[in-house]
Amino acid sequence: MIEGILKKAENMQRLKDDEIIKLFKIEDKGDFNRLMDVASQIRNENRGSIKLTSTIHLTNKCKITPKCKYCGFAAGTSPQGYYKGFSKKNDEILRAAREIEKAGIPRVSCSGAHGYNGKHAIRAAKIVKENTSLELLINVGSDLKRENIQELAKHGTDTICCNLETINRRLFHHLKPGETLEQRIKVCELISEEGLELSSGLLIGIGETYKDRIKHLRFLKRFKSLGEIPIMGFNPYKGTPMEKHPACPLDDQMKTIAVTRILYPHLRITVPAPTIGPENVKFSLIAGADNIATIIPDNYPIEVKGVGSPHIGNLKRILKTIKSMGLKAEIKHEKLASPIPW
Repeated sequence: MIEGILKKAENMQRLKDDEIIKLFKIEDKGDFNRLMDVASQIRNENRGSIKLTSTIHLTNKCKITPKCKYCGFAAGTSPQGYYKGFSKKNDEILRAAREIEKAGIPRVSCSGAHGYNGKHAIRAAKIVKENTSLELLINVGSDLKRENIQELAKHGTDTICCNLETINRRLFHHLKPGETLEQRIKVCELISEEGLELSSGLLIGIGETYKDRIKHLRFLKRFKSLGEIPIMGFNPYKGTPMEKHPACPLDDQMKTIAVTRILYPHLRITVPAPTIGPENVKFSLIAGADNIATIIPDNYPIEVKGVGSPHIGNLKRILKTIKSMGLKAEIKHEKLASPIPW
């Protein structure tokens, strides 16, 4: 039964929802490994080298009230995150961007809290694009209007991320009572209408069903400029309303990455290193991902918390992992691209 479904996947045939659910429910080790092999093969045939994406957190002073129940990023939400509020100055953004470029990482995500009408995103885009050759992803959620997106495009922004996280409306409004799903969908539509690459992904392990995930993945097809799908496994943060909610199991994350790769052979599939765990980055690659995010170089000049730390996104460690798997990392610094002695 499973082999027949995977044969269809290999042959690029459309899978039915009940067939995808069977993939999610795989328990047999042999079937699981076969699913991973198929997803990796599809990635290798349709994508190039493994993309590396670093991060600059612009501000954690989030104006959404009440806060999202799982958030460890916003000020005052978790002692494990950025508990104290901050807003990065222009020179801090510039120093971080230049260090990322110097390390050879080709891409940076500039992310920030909600409530600034996109002004913090535009400021960061201008700094990064005028002073570096980095590819730029902007992620400020639904805190954008059409004119903001047009200005981001004018500054050379490559990708804008607006994660829906779940399209189960009941669950969305329970976990994110200060936002609406409709707001996020609207921003995704605006990004697509303006012709910028859209990144929009799933937060899994928050109480959604397999049917919810499949519906979500199918729903994303409506956005014509969709180019990237992040898969983020839930991790609880101390002090938040969901601190006792269990973390998303690794095998569940791997199955979701693999299913996403089968459904979207040609798109970038992103896994932030902190959400899967530093020791588990290789498993995201085994499952068919081709972009590792939240990678932090050794000499990174600003603190990173909330979704990771310099220990969680270590560049050299991830490069070593990619090389050990026979894959090629997209790295611009020749010294780092050569074999690294460990």
